[in-house]
Amino acid sequence: MQVISCFLKLNEEFGTMDRKRSYDDGCAFAQALDLVGERWALLVVRELMFGPLRFTDLRERLPGIASNVLTQRLAGLEEAGIVRQVDLPRPARGKAYALTAWGKAFREPLRVMGAWASASPQLRFDKPLSAAAAMLSLSSMFDRDKAAGVSVAVDLRLPDGDFAIRVEGGCLSVEPGRTPDPQCVVSGDQNALLAVLYAGKPGSTALAAGTLAVEGDLDKLAELAGTFRAPEPMLG
Repeated sequence: MQVISCFLKLNEEFGTMDRKRSYDDGCAFAQALDLVGERWALLVVRELMFGPLRFTDLRERLPGIASNVLTQRLAGLEEAGIVRQVDLPRPARGKAYALTAWGKAFREPLRVMGAWASASPQLRFDKPLSAAAAMLSLSSMFDRDKAAGVSVAVDLRLPDGDFAIRVEGGCLSVEPGRTPDPQCVVSGDQNALLAVLYAGKPGSTALAAGTLAVEGDLDKLAELAGTFRAPEPMLG
């Protein structure tokens, strides 16, 4: 009887965990958390922000997530209308996951959350960022006042994809792909790039160390770096 009782208790606990959690609150923010508040859900959305990815791609970009958890999060996001399954075009082919139009609209909340978190006294700098996380952070750290009068187009060739960065009229554009007229092309790891953009590390130092390679006008990379603010904790 004791064994049966323990089994029933475990079954009840795990059944409760499997059921969709809800704050049961009328606040739109609480209802947003019902949709994306589960552990890993927001990071799945983050990784899909610049285009479709296969299940295996997501596992690679989120190394801490278990396969069964990723399956659950994708199912939940799909049920919520945030993610959908798509067929990849040739030559890739196969099934992948992509954000719906509504899912893509979460890019602005991610920007605001990143900007707010950058002022945290507990912000960590000892962990690497994925390409998607690094590219989204650009919008969070962009300073319109510093960008006044700046006109620059830089293409990035990162291990996980190409990105076109443009600053014009005090606005920043970060999109996947390449531009036909980049003034500067930067190749290398996104974390080495962020050290140049946010931490004030000279581009020439990164070039000498071999962590970045630059084709074109190196001064344009310095101009781009000048449009971002450094993360600074808000104390008191």
